[in-house]
Amino acid sequence: MLKLYTYFRSSASYRVRIALNWKRLDFETLPVHLLKNGGQQNTLEYRRLNPMGHVPALDDNGFLVTESMAILDYLDRKFPQQPLFPQAAERRAEVMQICEMINSGIQPIHNLKVNQFLEKEFGLQKVDIEKWNKHWIFSGLSSLEQFLSNTAGNYCVGDTISAADAFLVPQCFSARRFGVDTKSFPIIHRLDLTAAKLDEFERAHPENQPDYFP
Repeated sequence: MLKLYTYFRSSASYRVRIALNWKRLDFETLPVHLLKNGGQQNTLEYRRLNPMGHVPALDDNGFLVTESMAILDYLDRKFPQQPLFPQAAERRAEVMQICEMINSGIQPIHNLKVNQFLEKEFGLQKVDIEKWNKHWIFSGLSSLEQFLSNTAGNYCVGDTISAADAFLVPQCFSARRFGVDTKSFPIIHRLDLTAAKLDEFERAHPENQPDYFP
């Protein structure tokens, strides 16, 4: 049984839940609360699993994989059904670029530990942090919209679901949570609506997780 250390609202965890569902893989959900008691990701027990203290982490019969991009690549190689990365070099590169635009260019700038650092070390107020988050999300999605204009079909790259869609849908969820209207980006908005309604994506949604709370 695969075990997924996850937090319902973590967009990186959301990506992996989509991937596991897409590949029809059974997995056990092990919630890691990022806020309770100073953040369960900061405990010594969890840091032994993932020294970065990030979620998600995937346990495959004792073999630990951390970081969502590595997890999706691992799943695709070990469980090749319902592939997430295309075989053709050009299409694979397009998928990887979209994933990395989100994974390294948008999501990290507004993640929880960045916001906490801005508040504690620089004394930023909530309104200032919200402005920071909106700026970087909007800027990143603007660039992504331009890139997708050359790759999108029904999904991010052509007409087949890929890892790019597993990254896009959670990022759109985060964007709305931080007050960015994805309707400002017509291609992104269309792709998000199309993929999010699929059963595998719906079951991965934060509100459908056992650790969800409003």
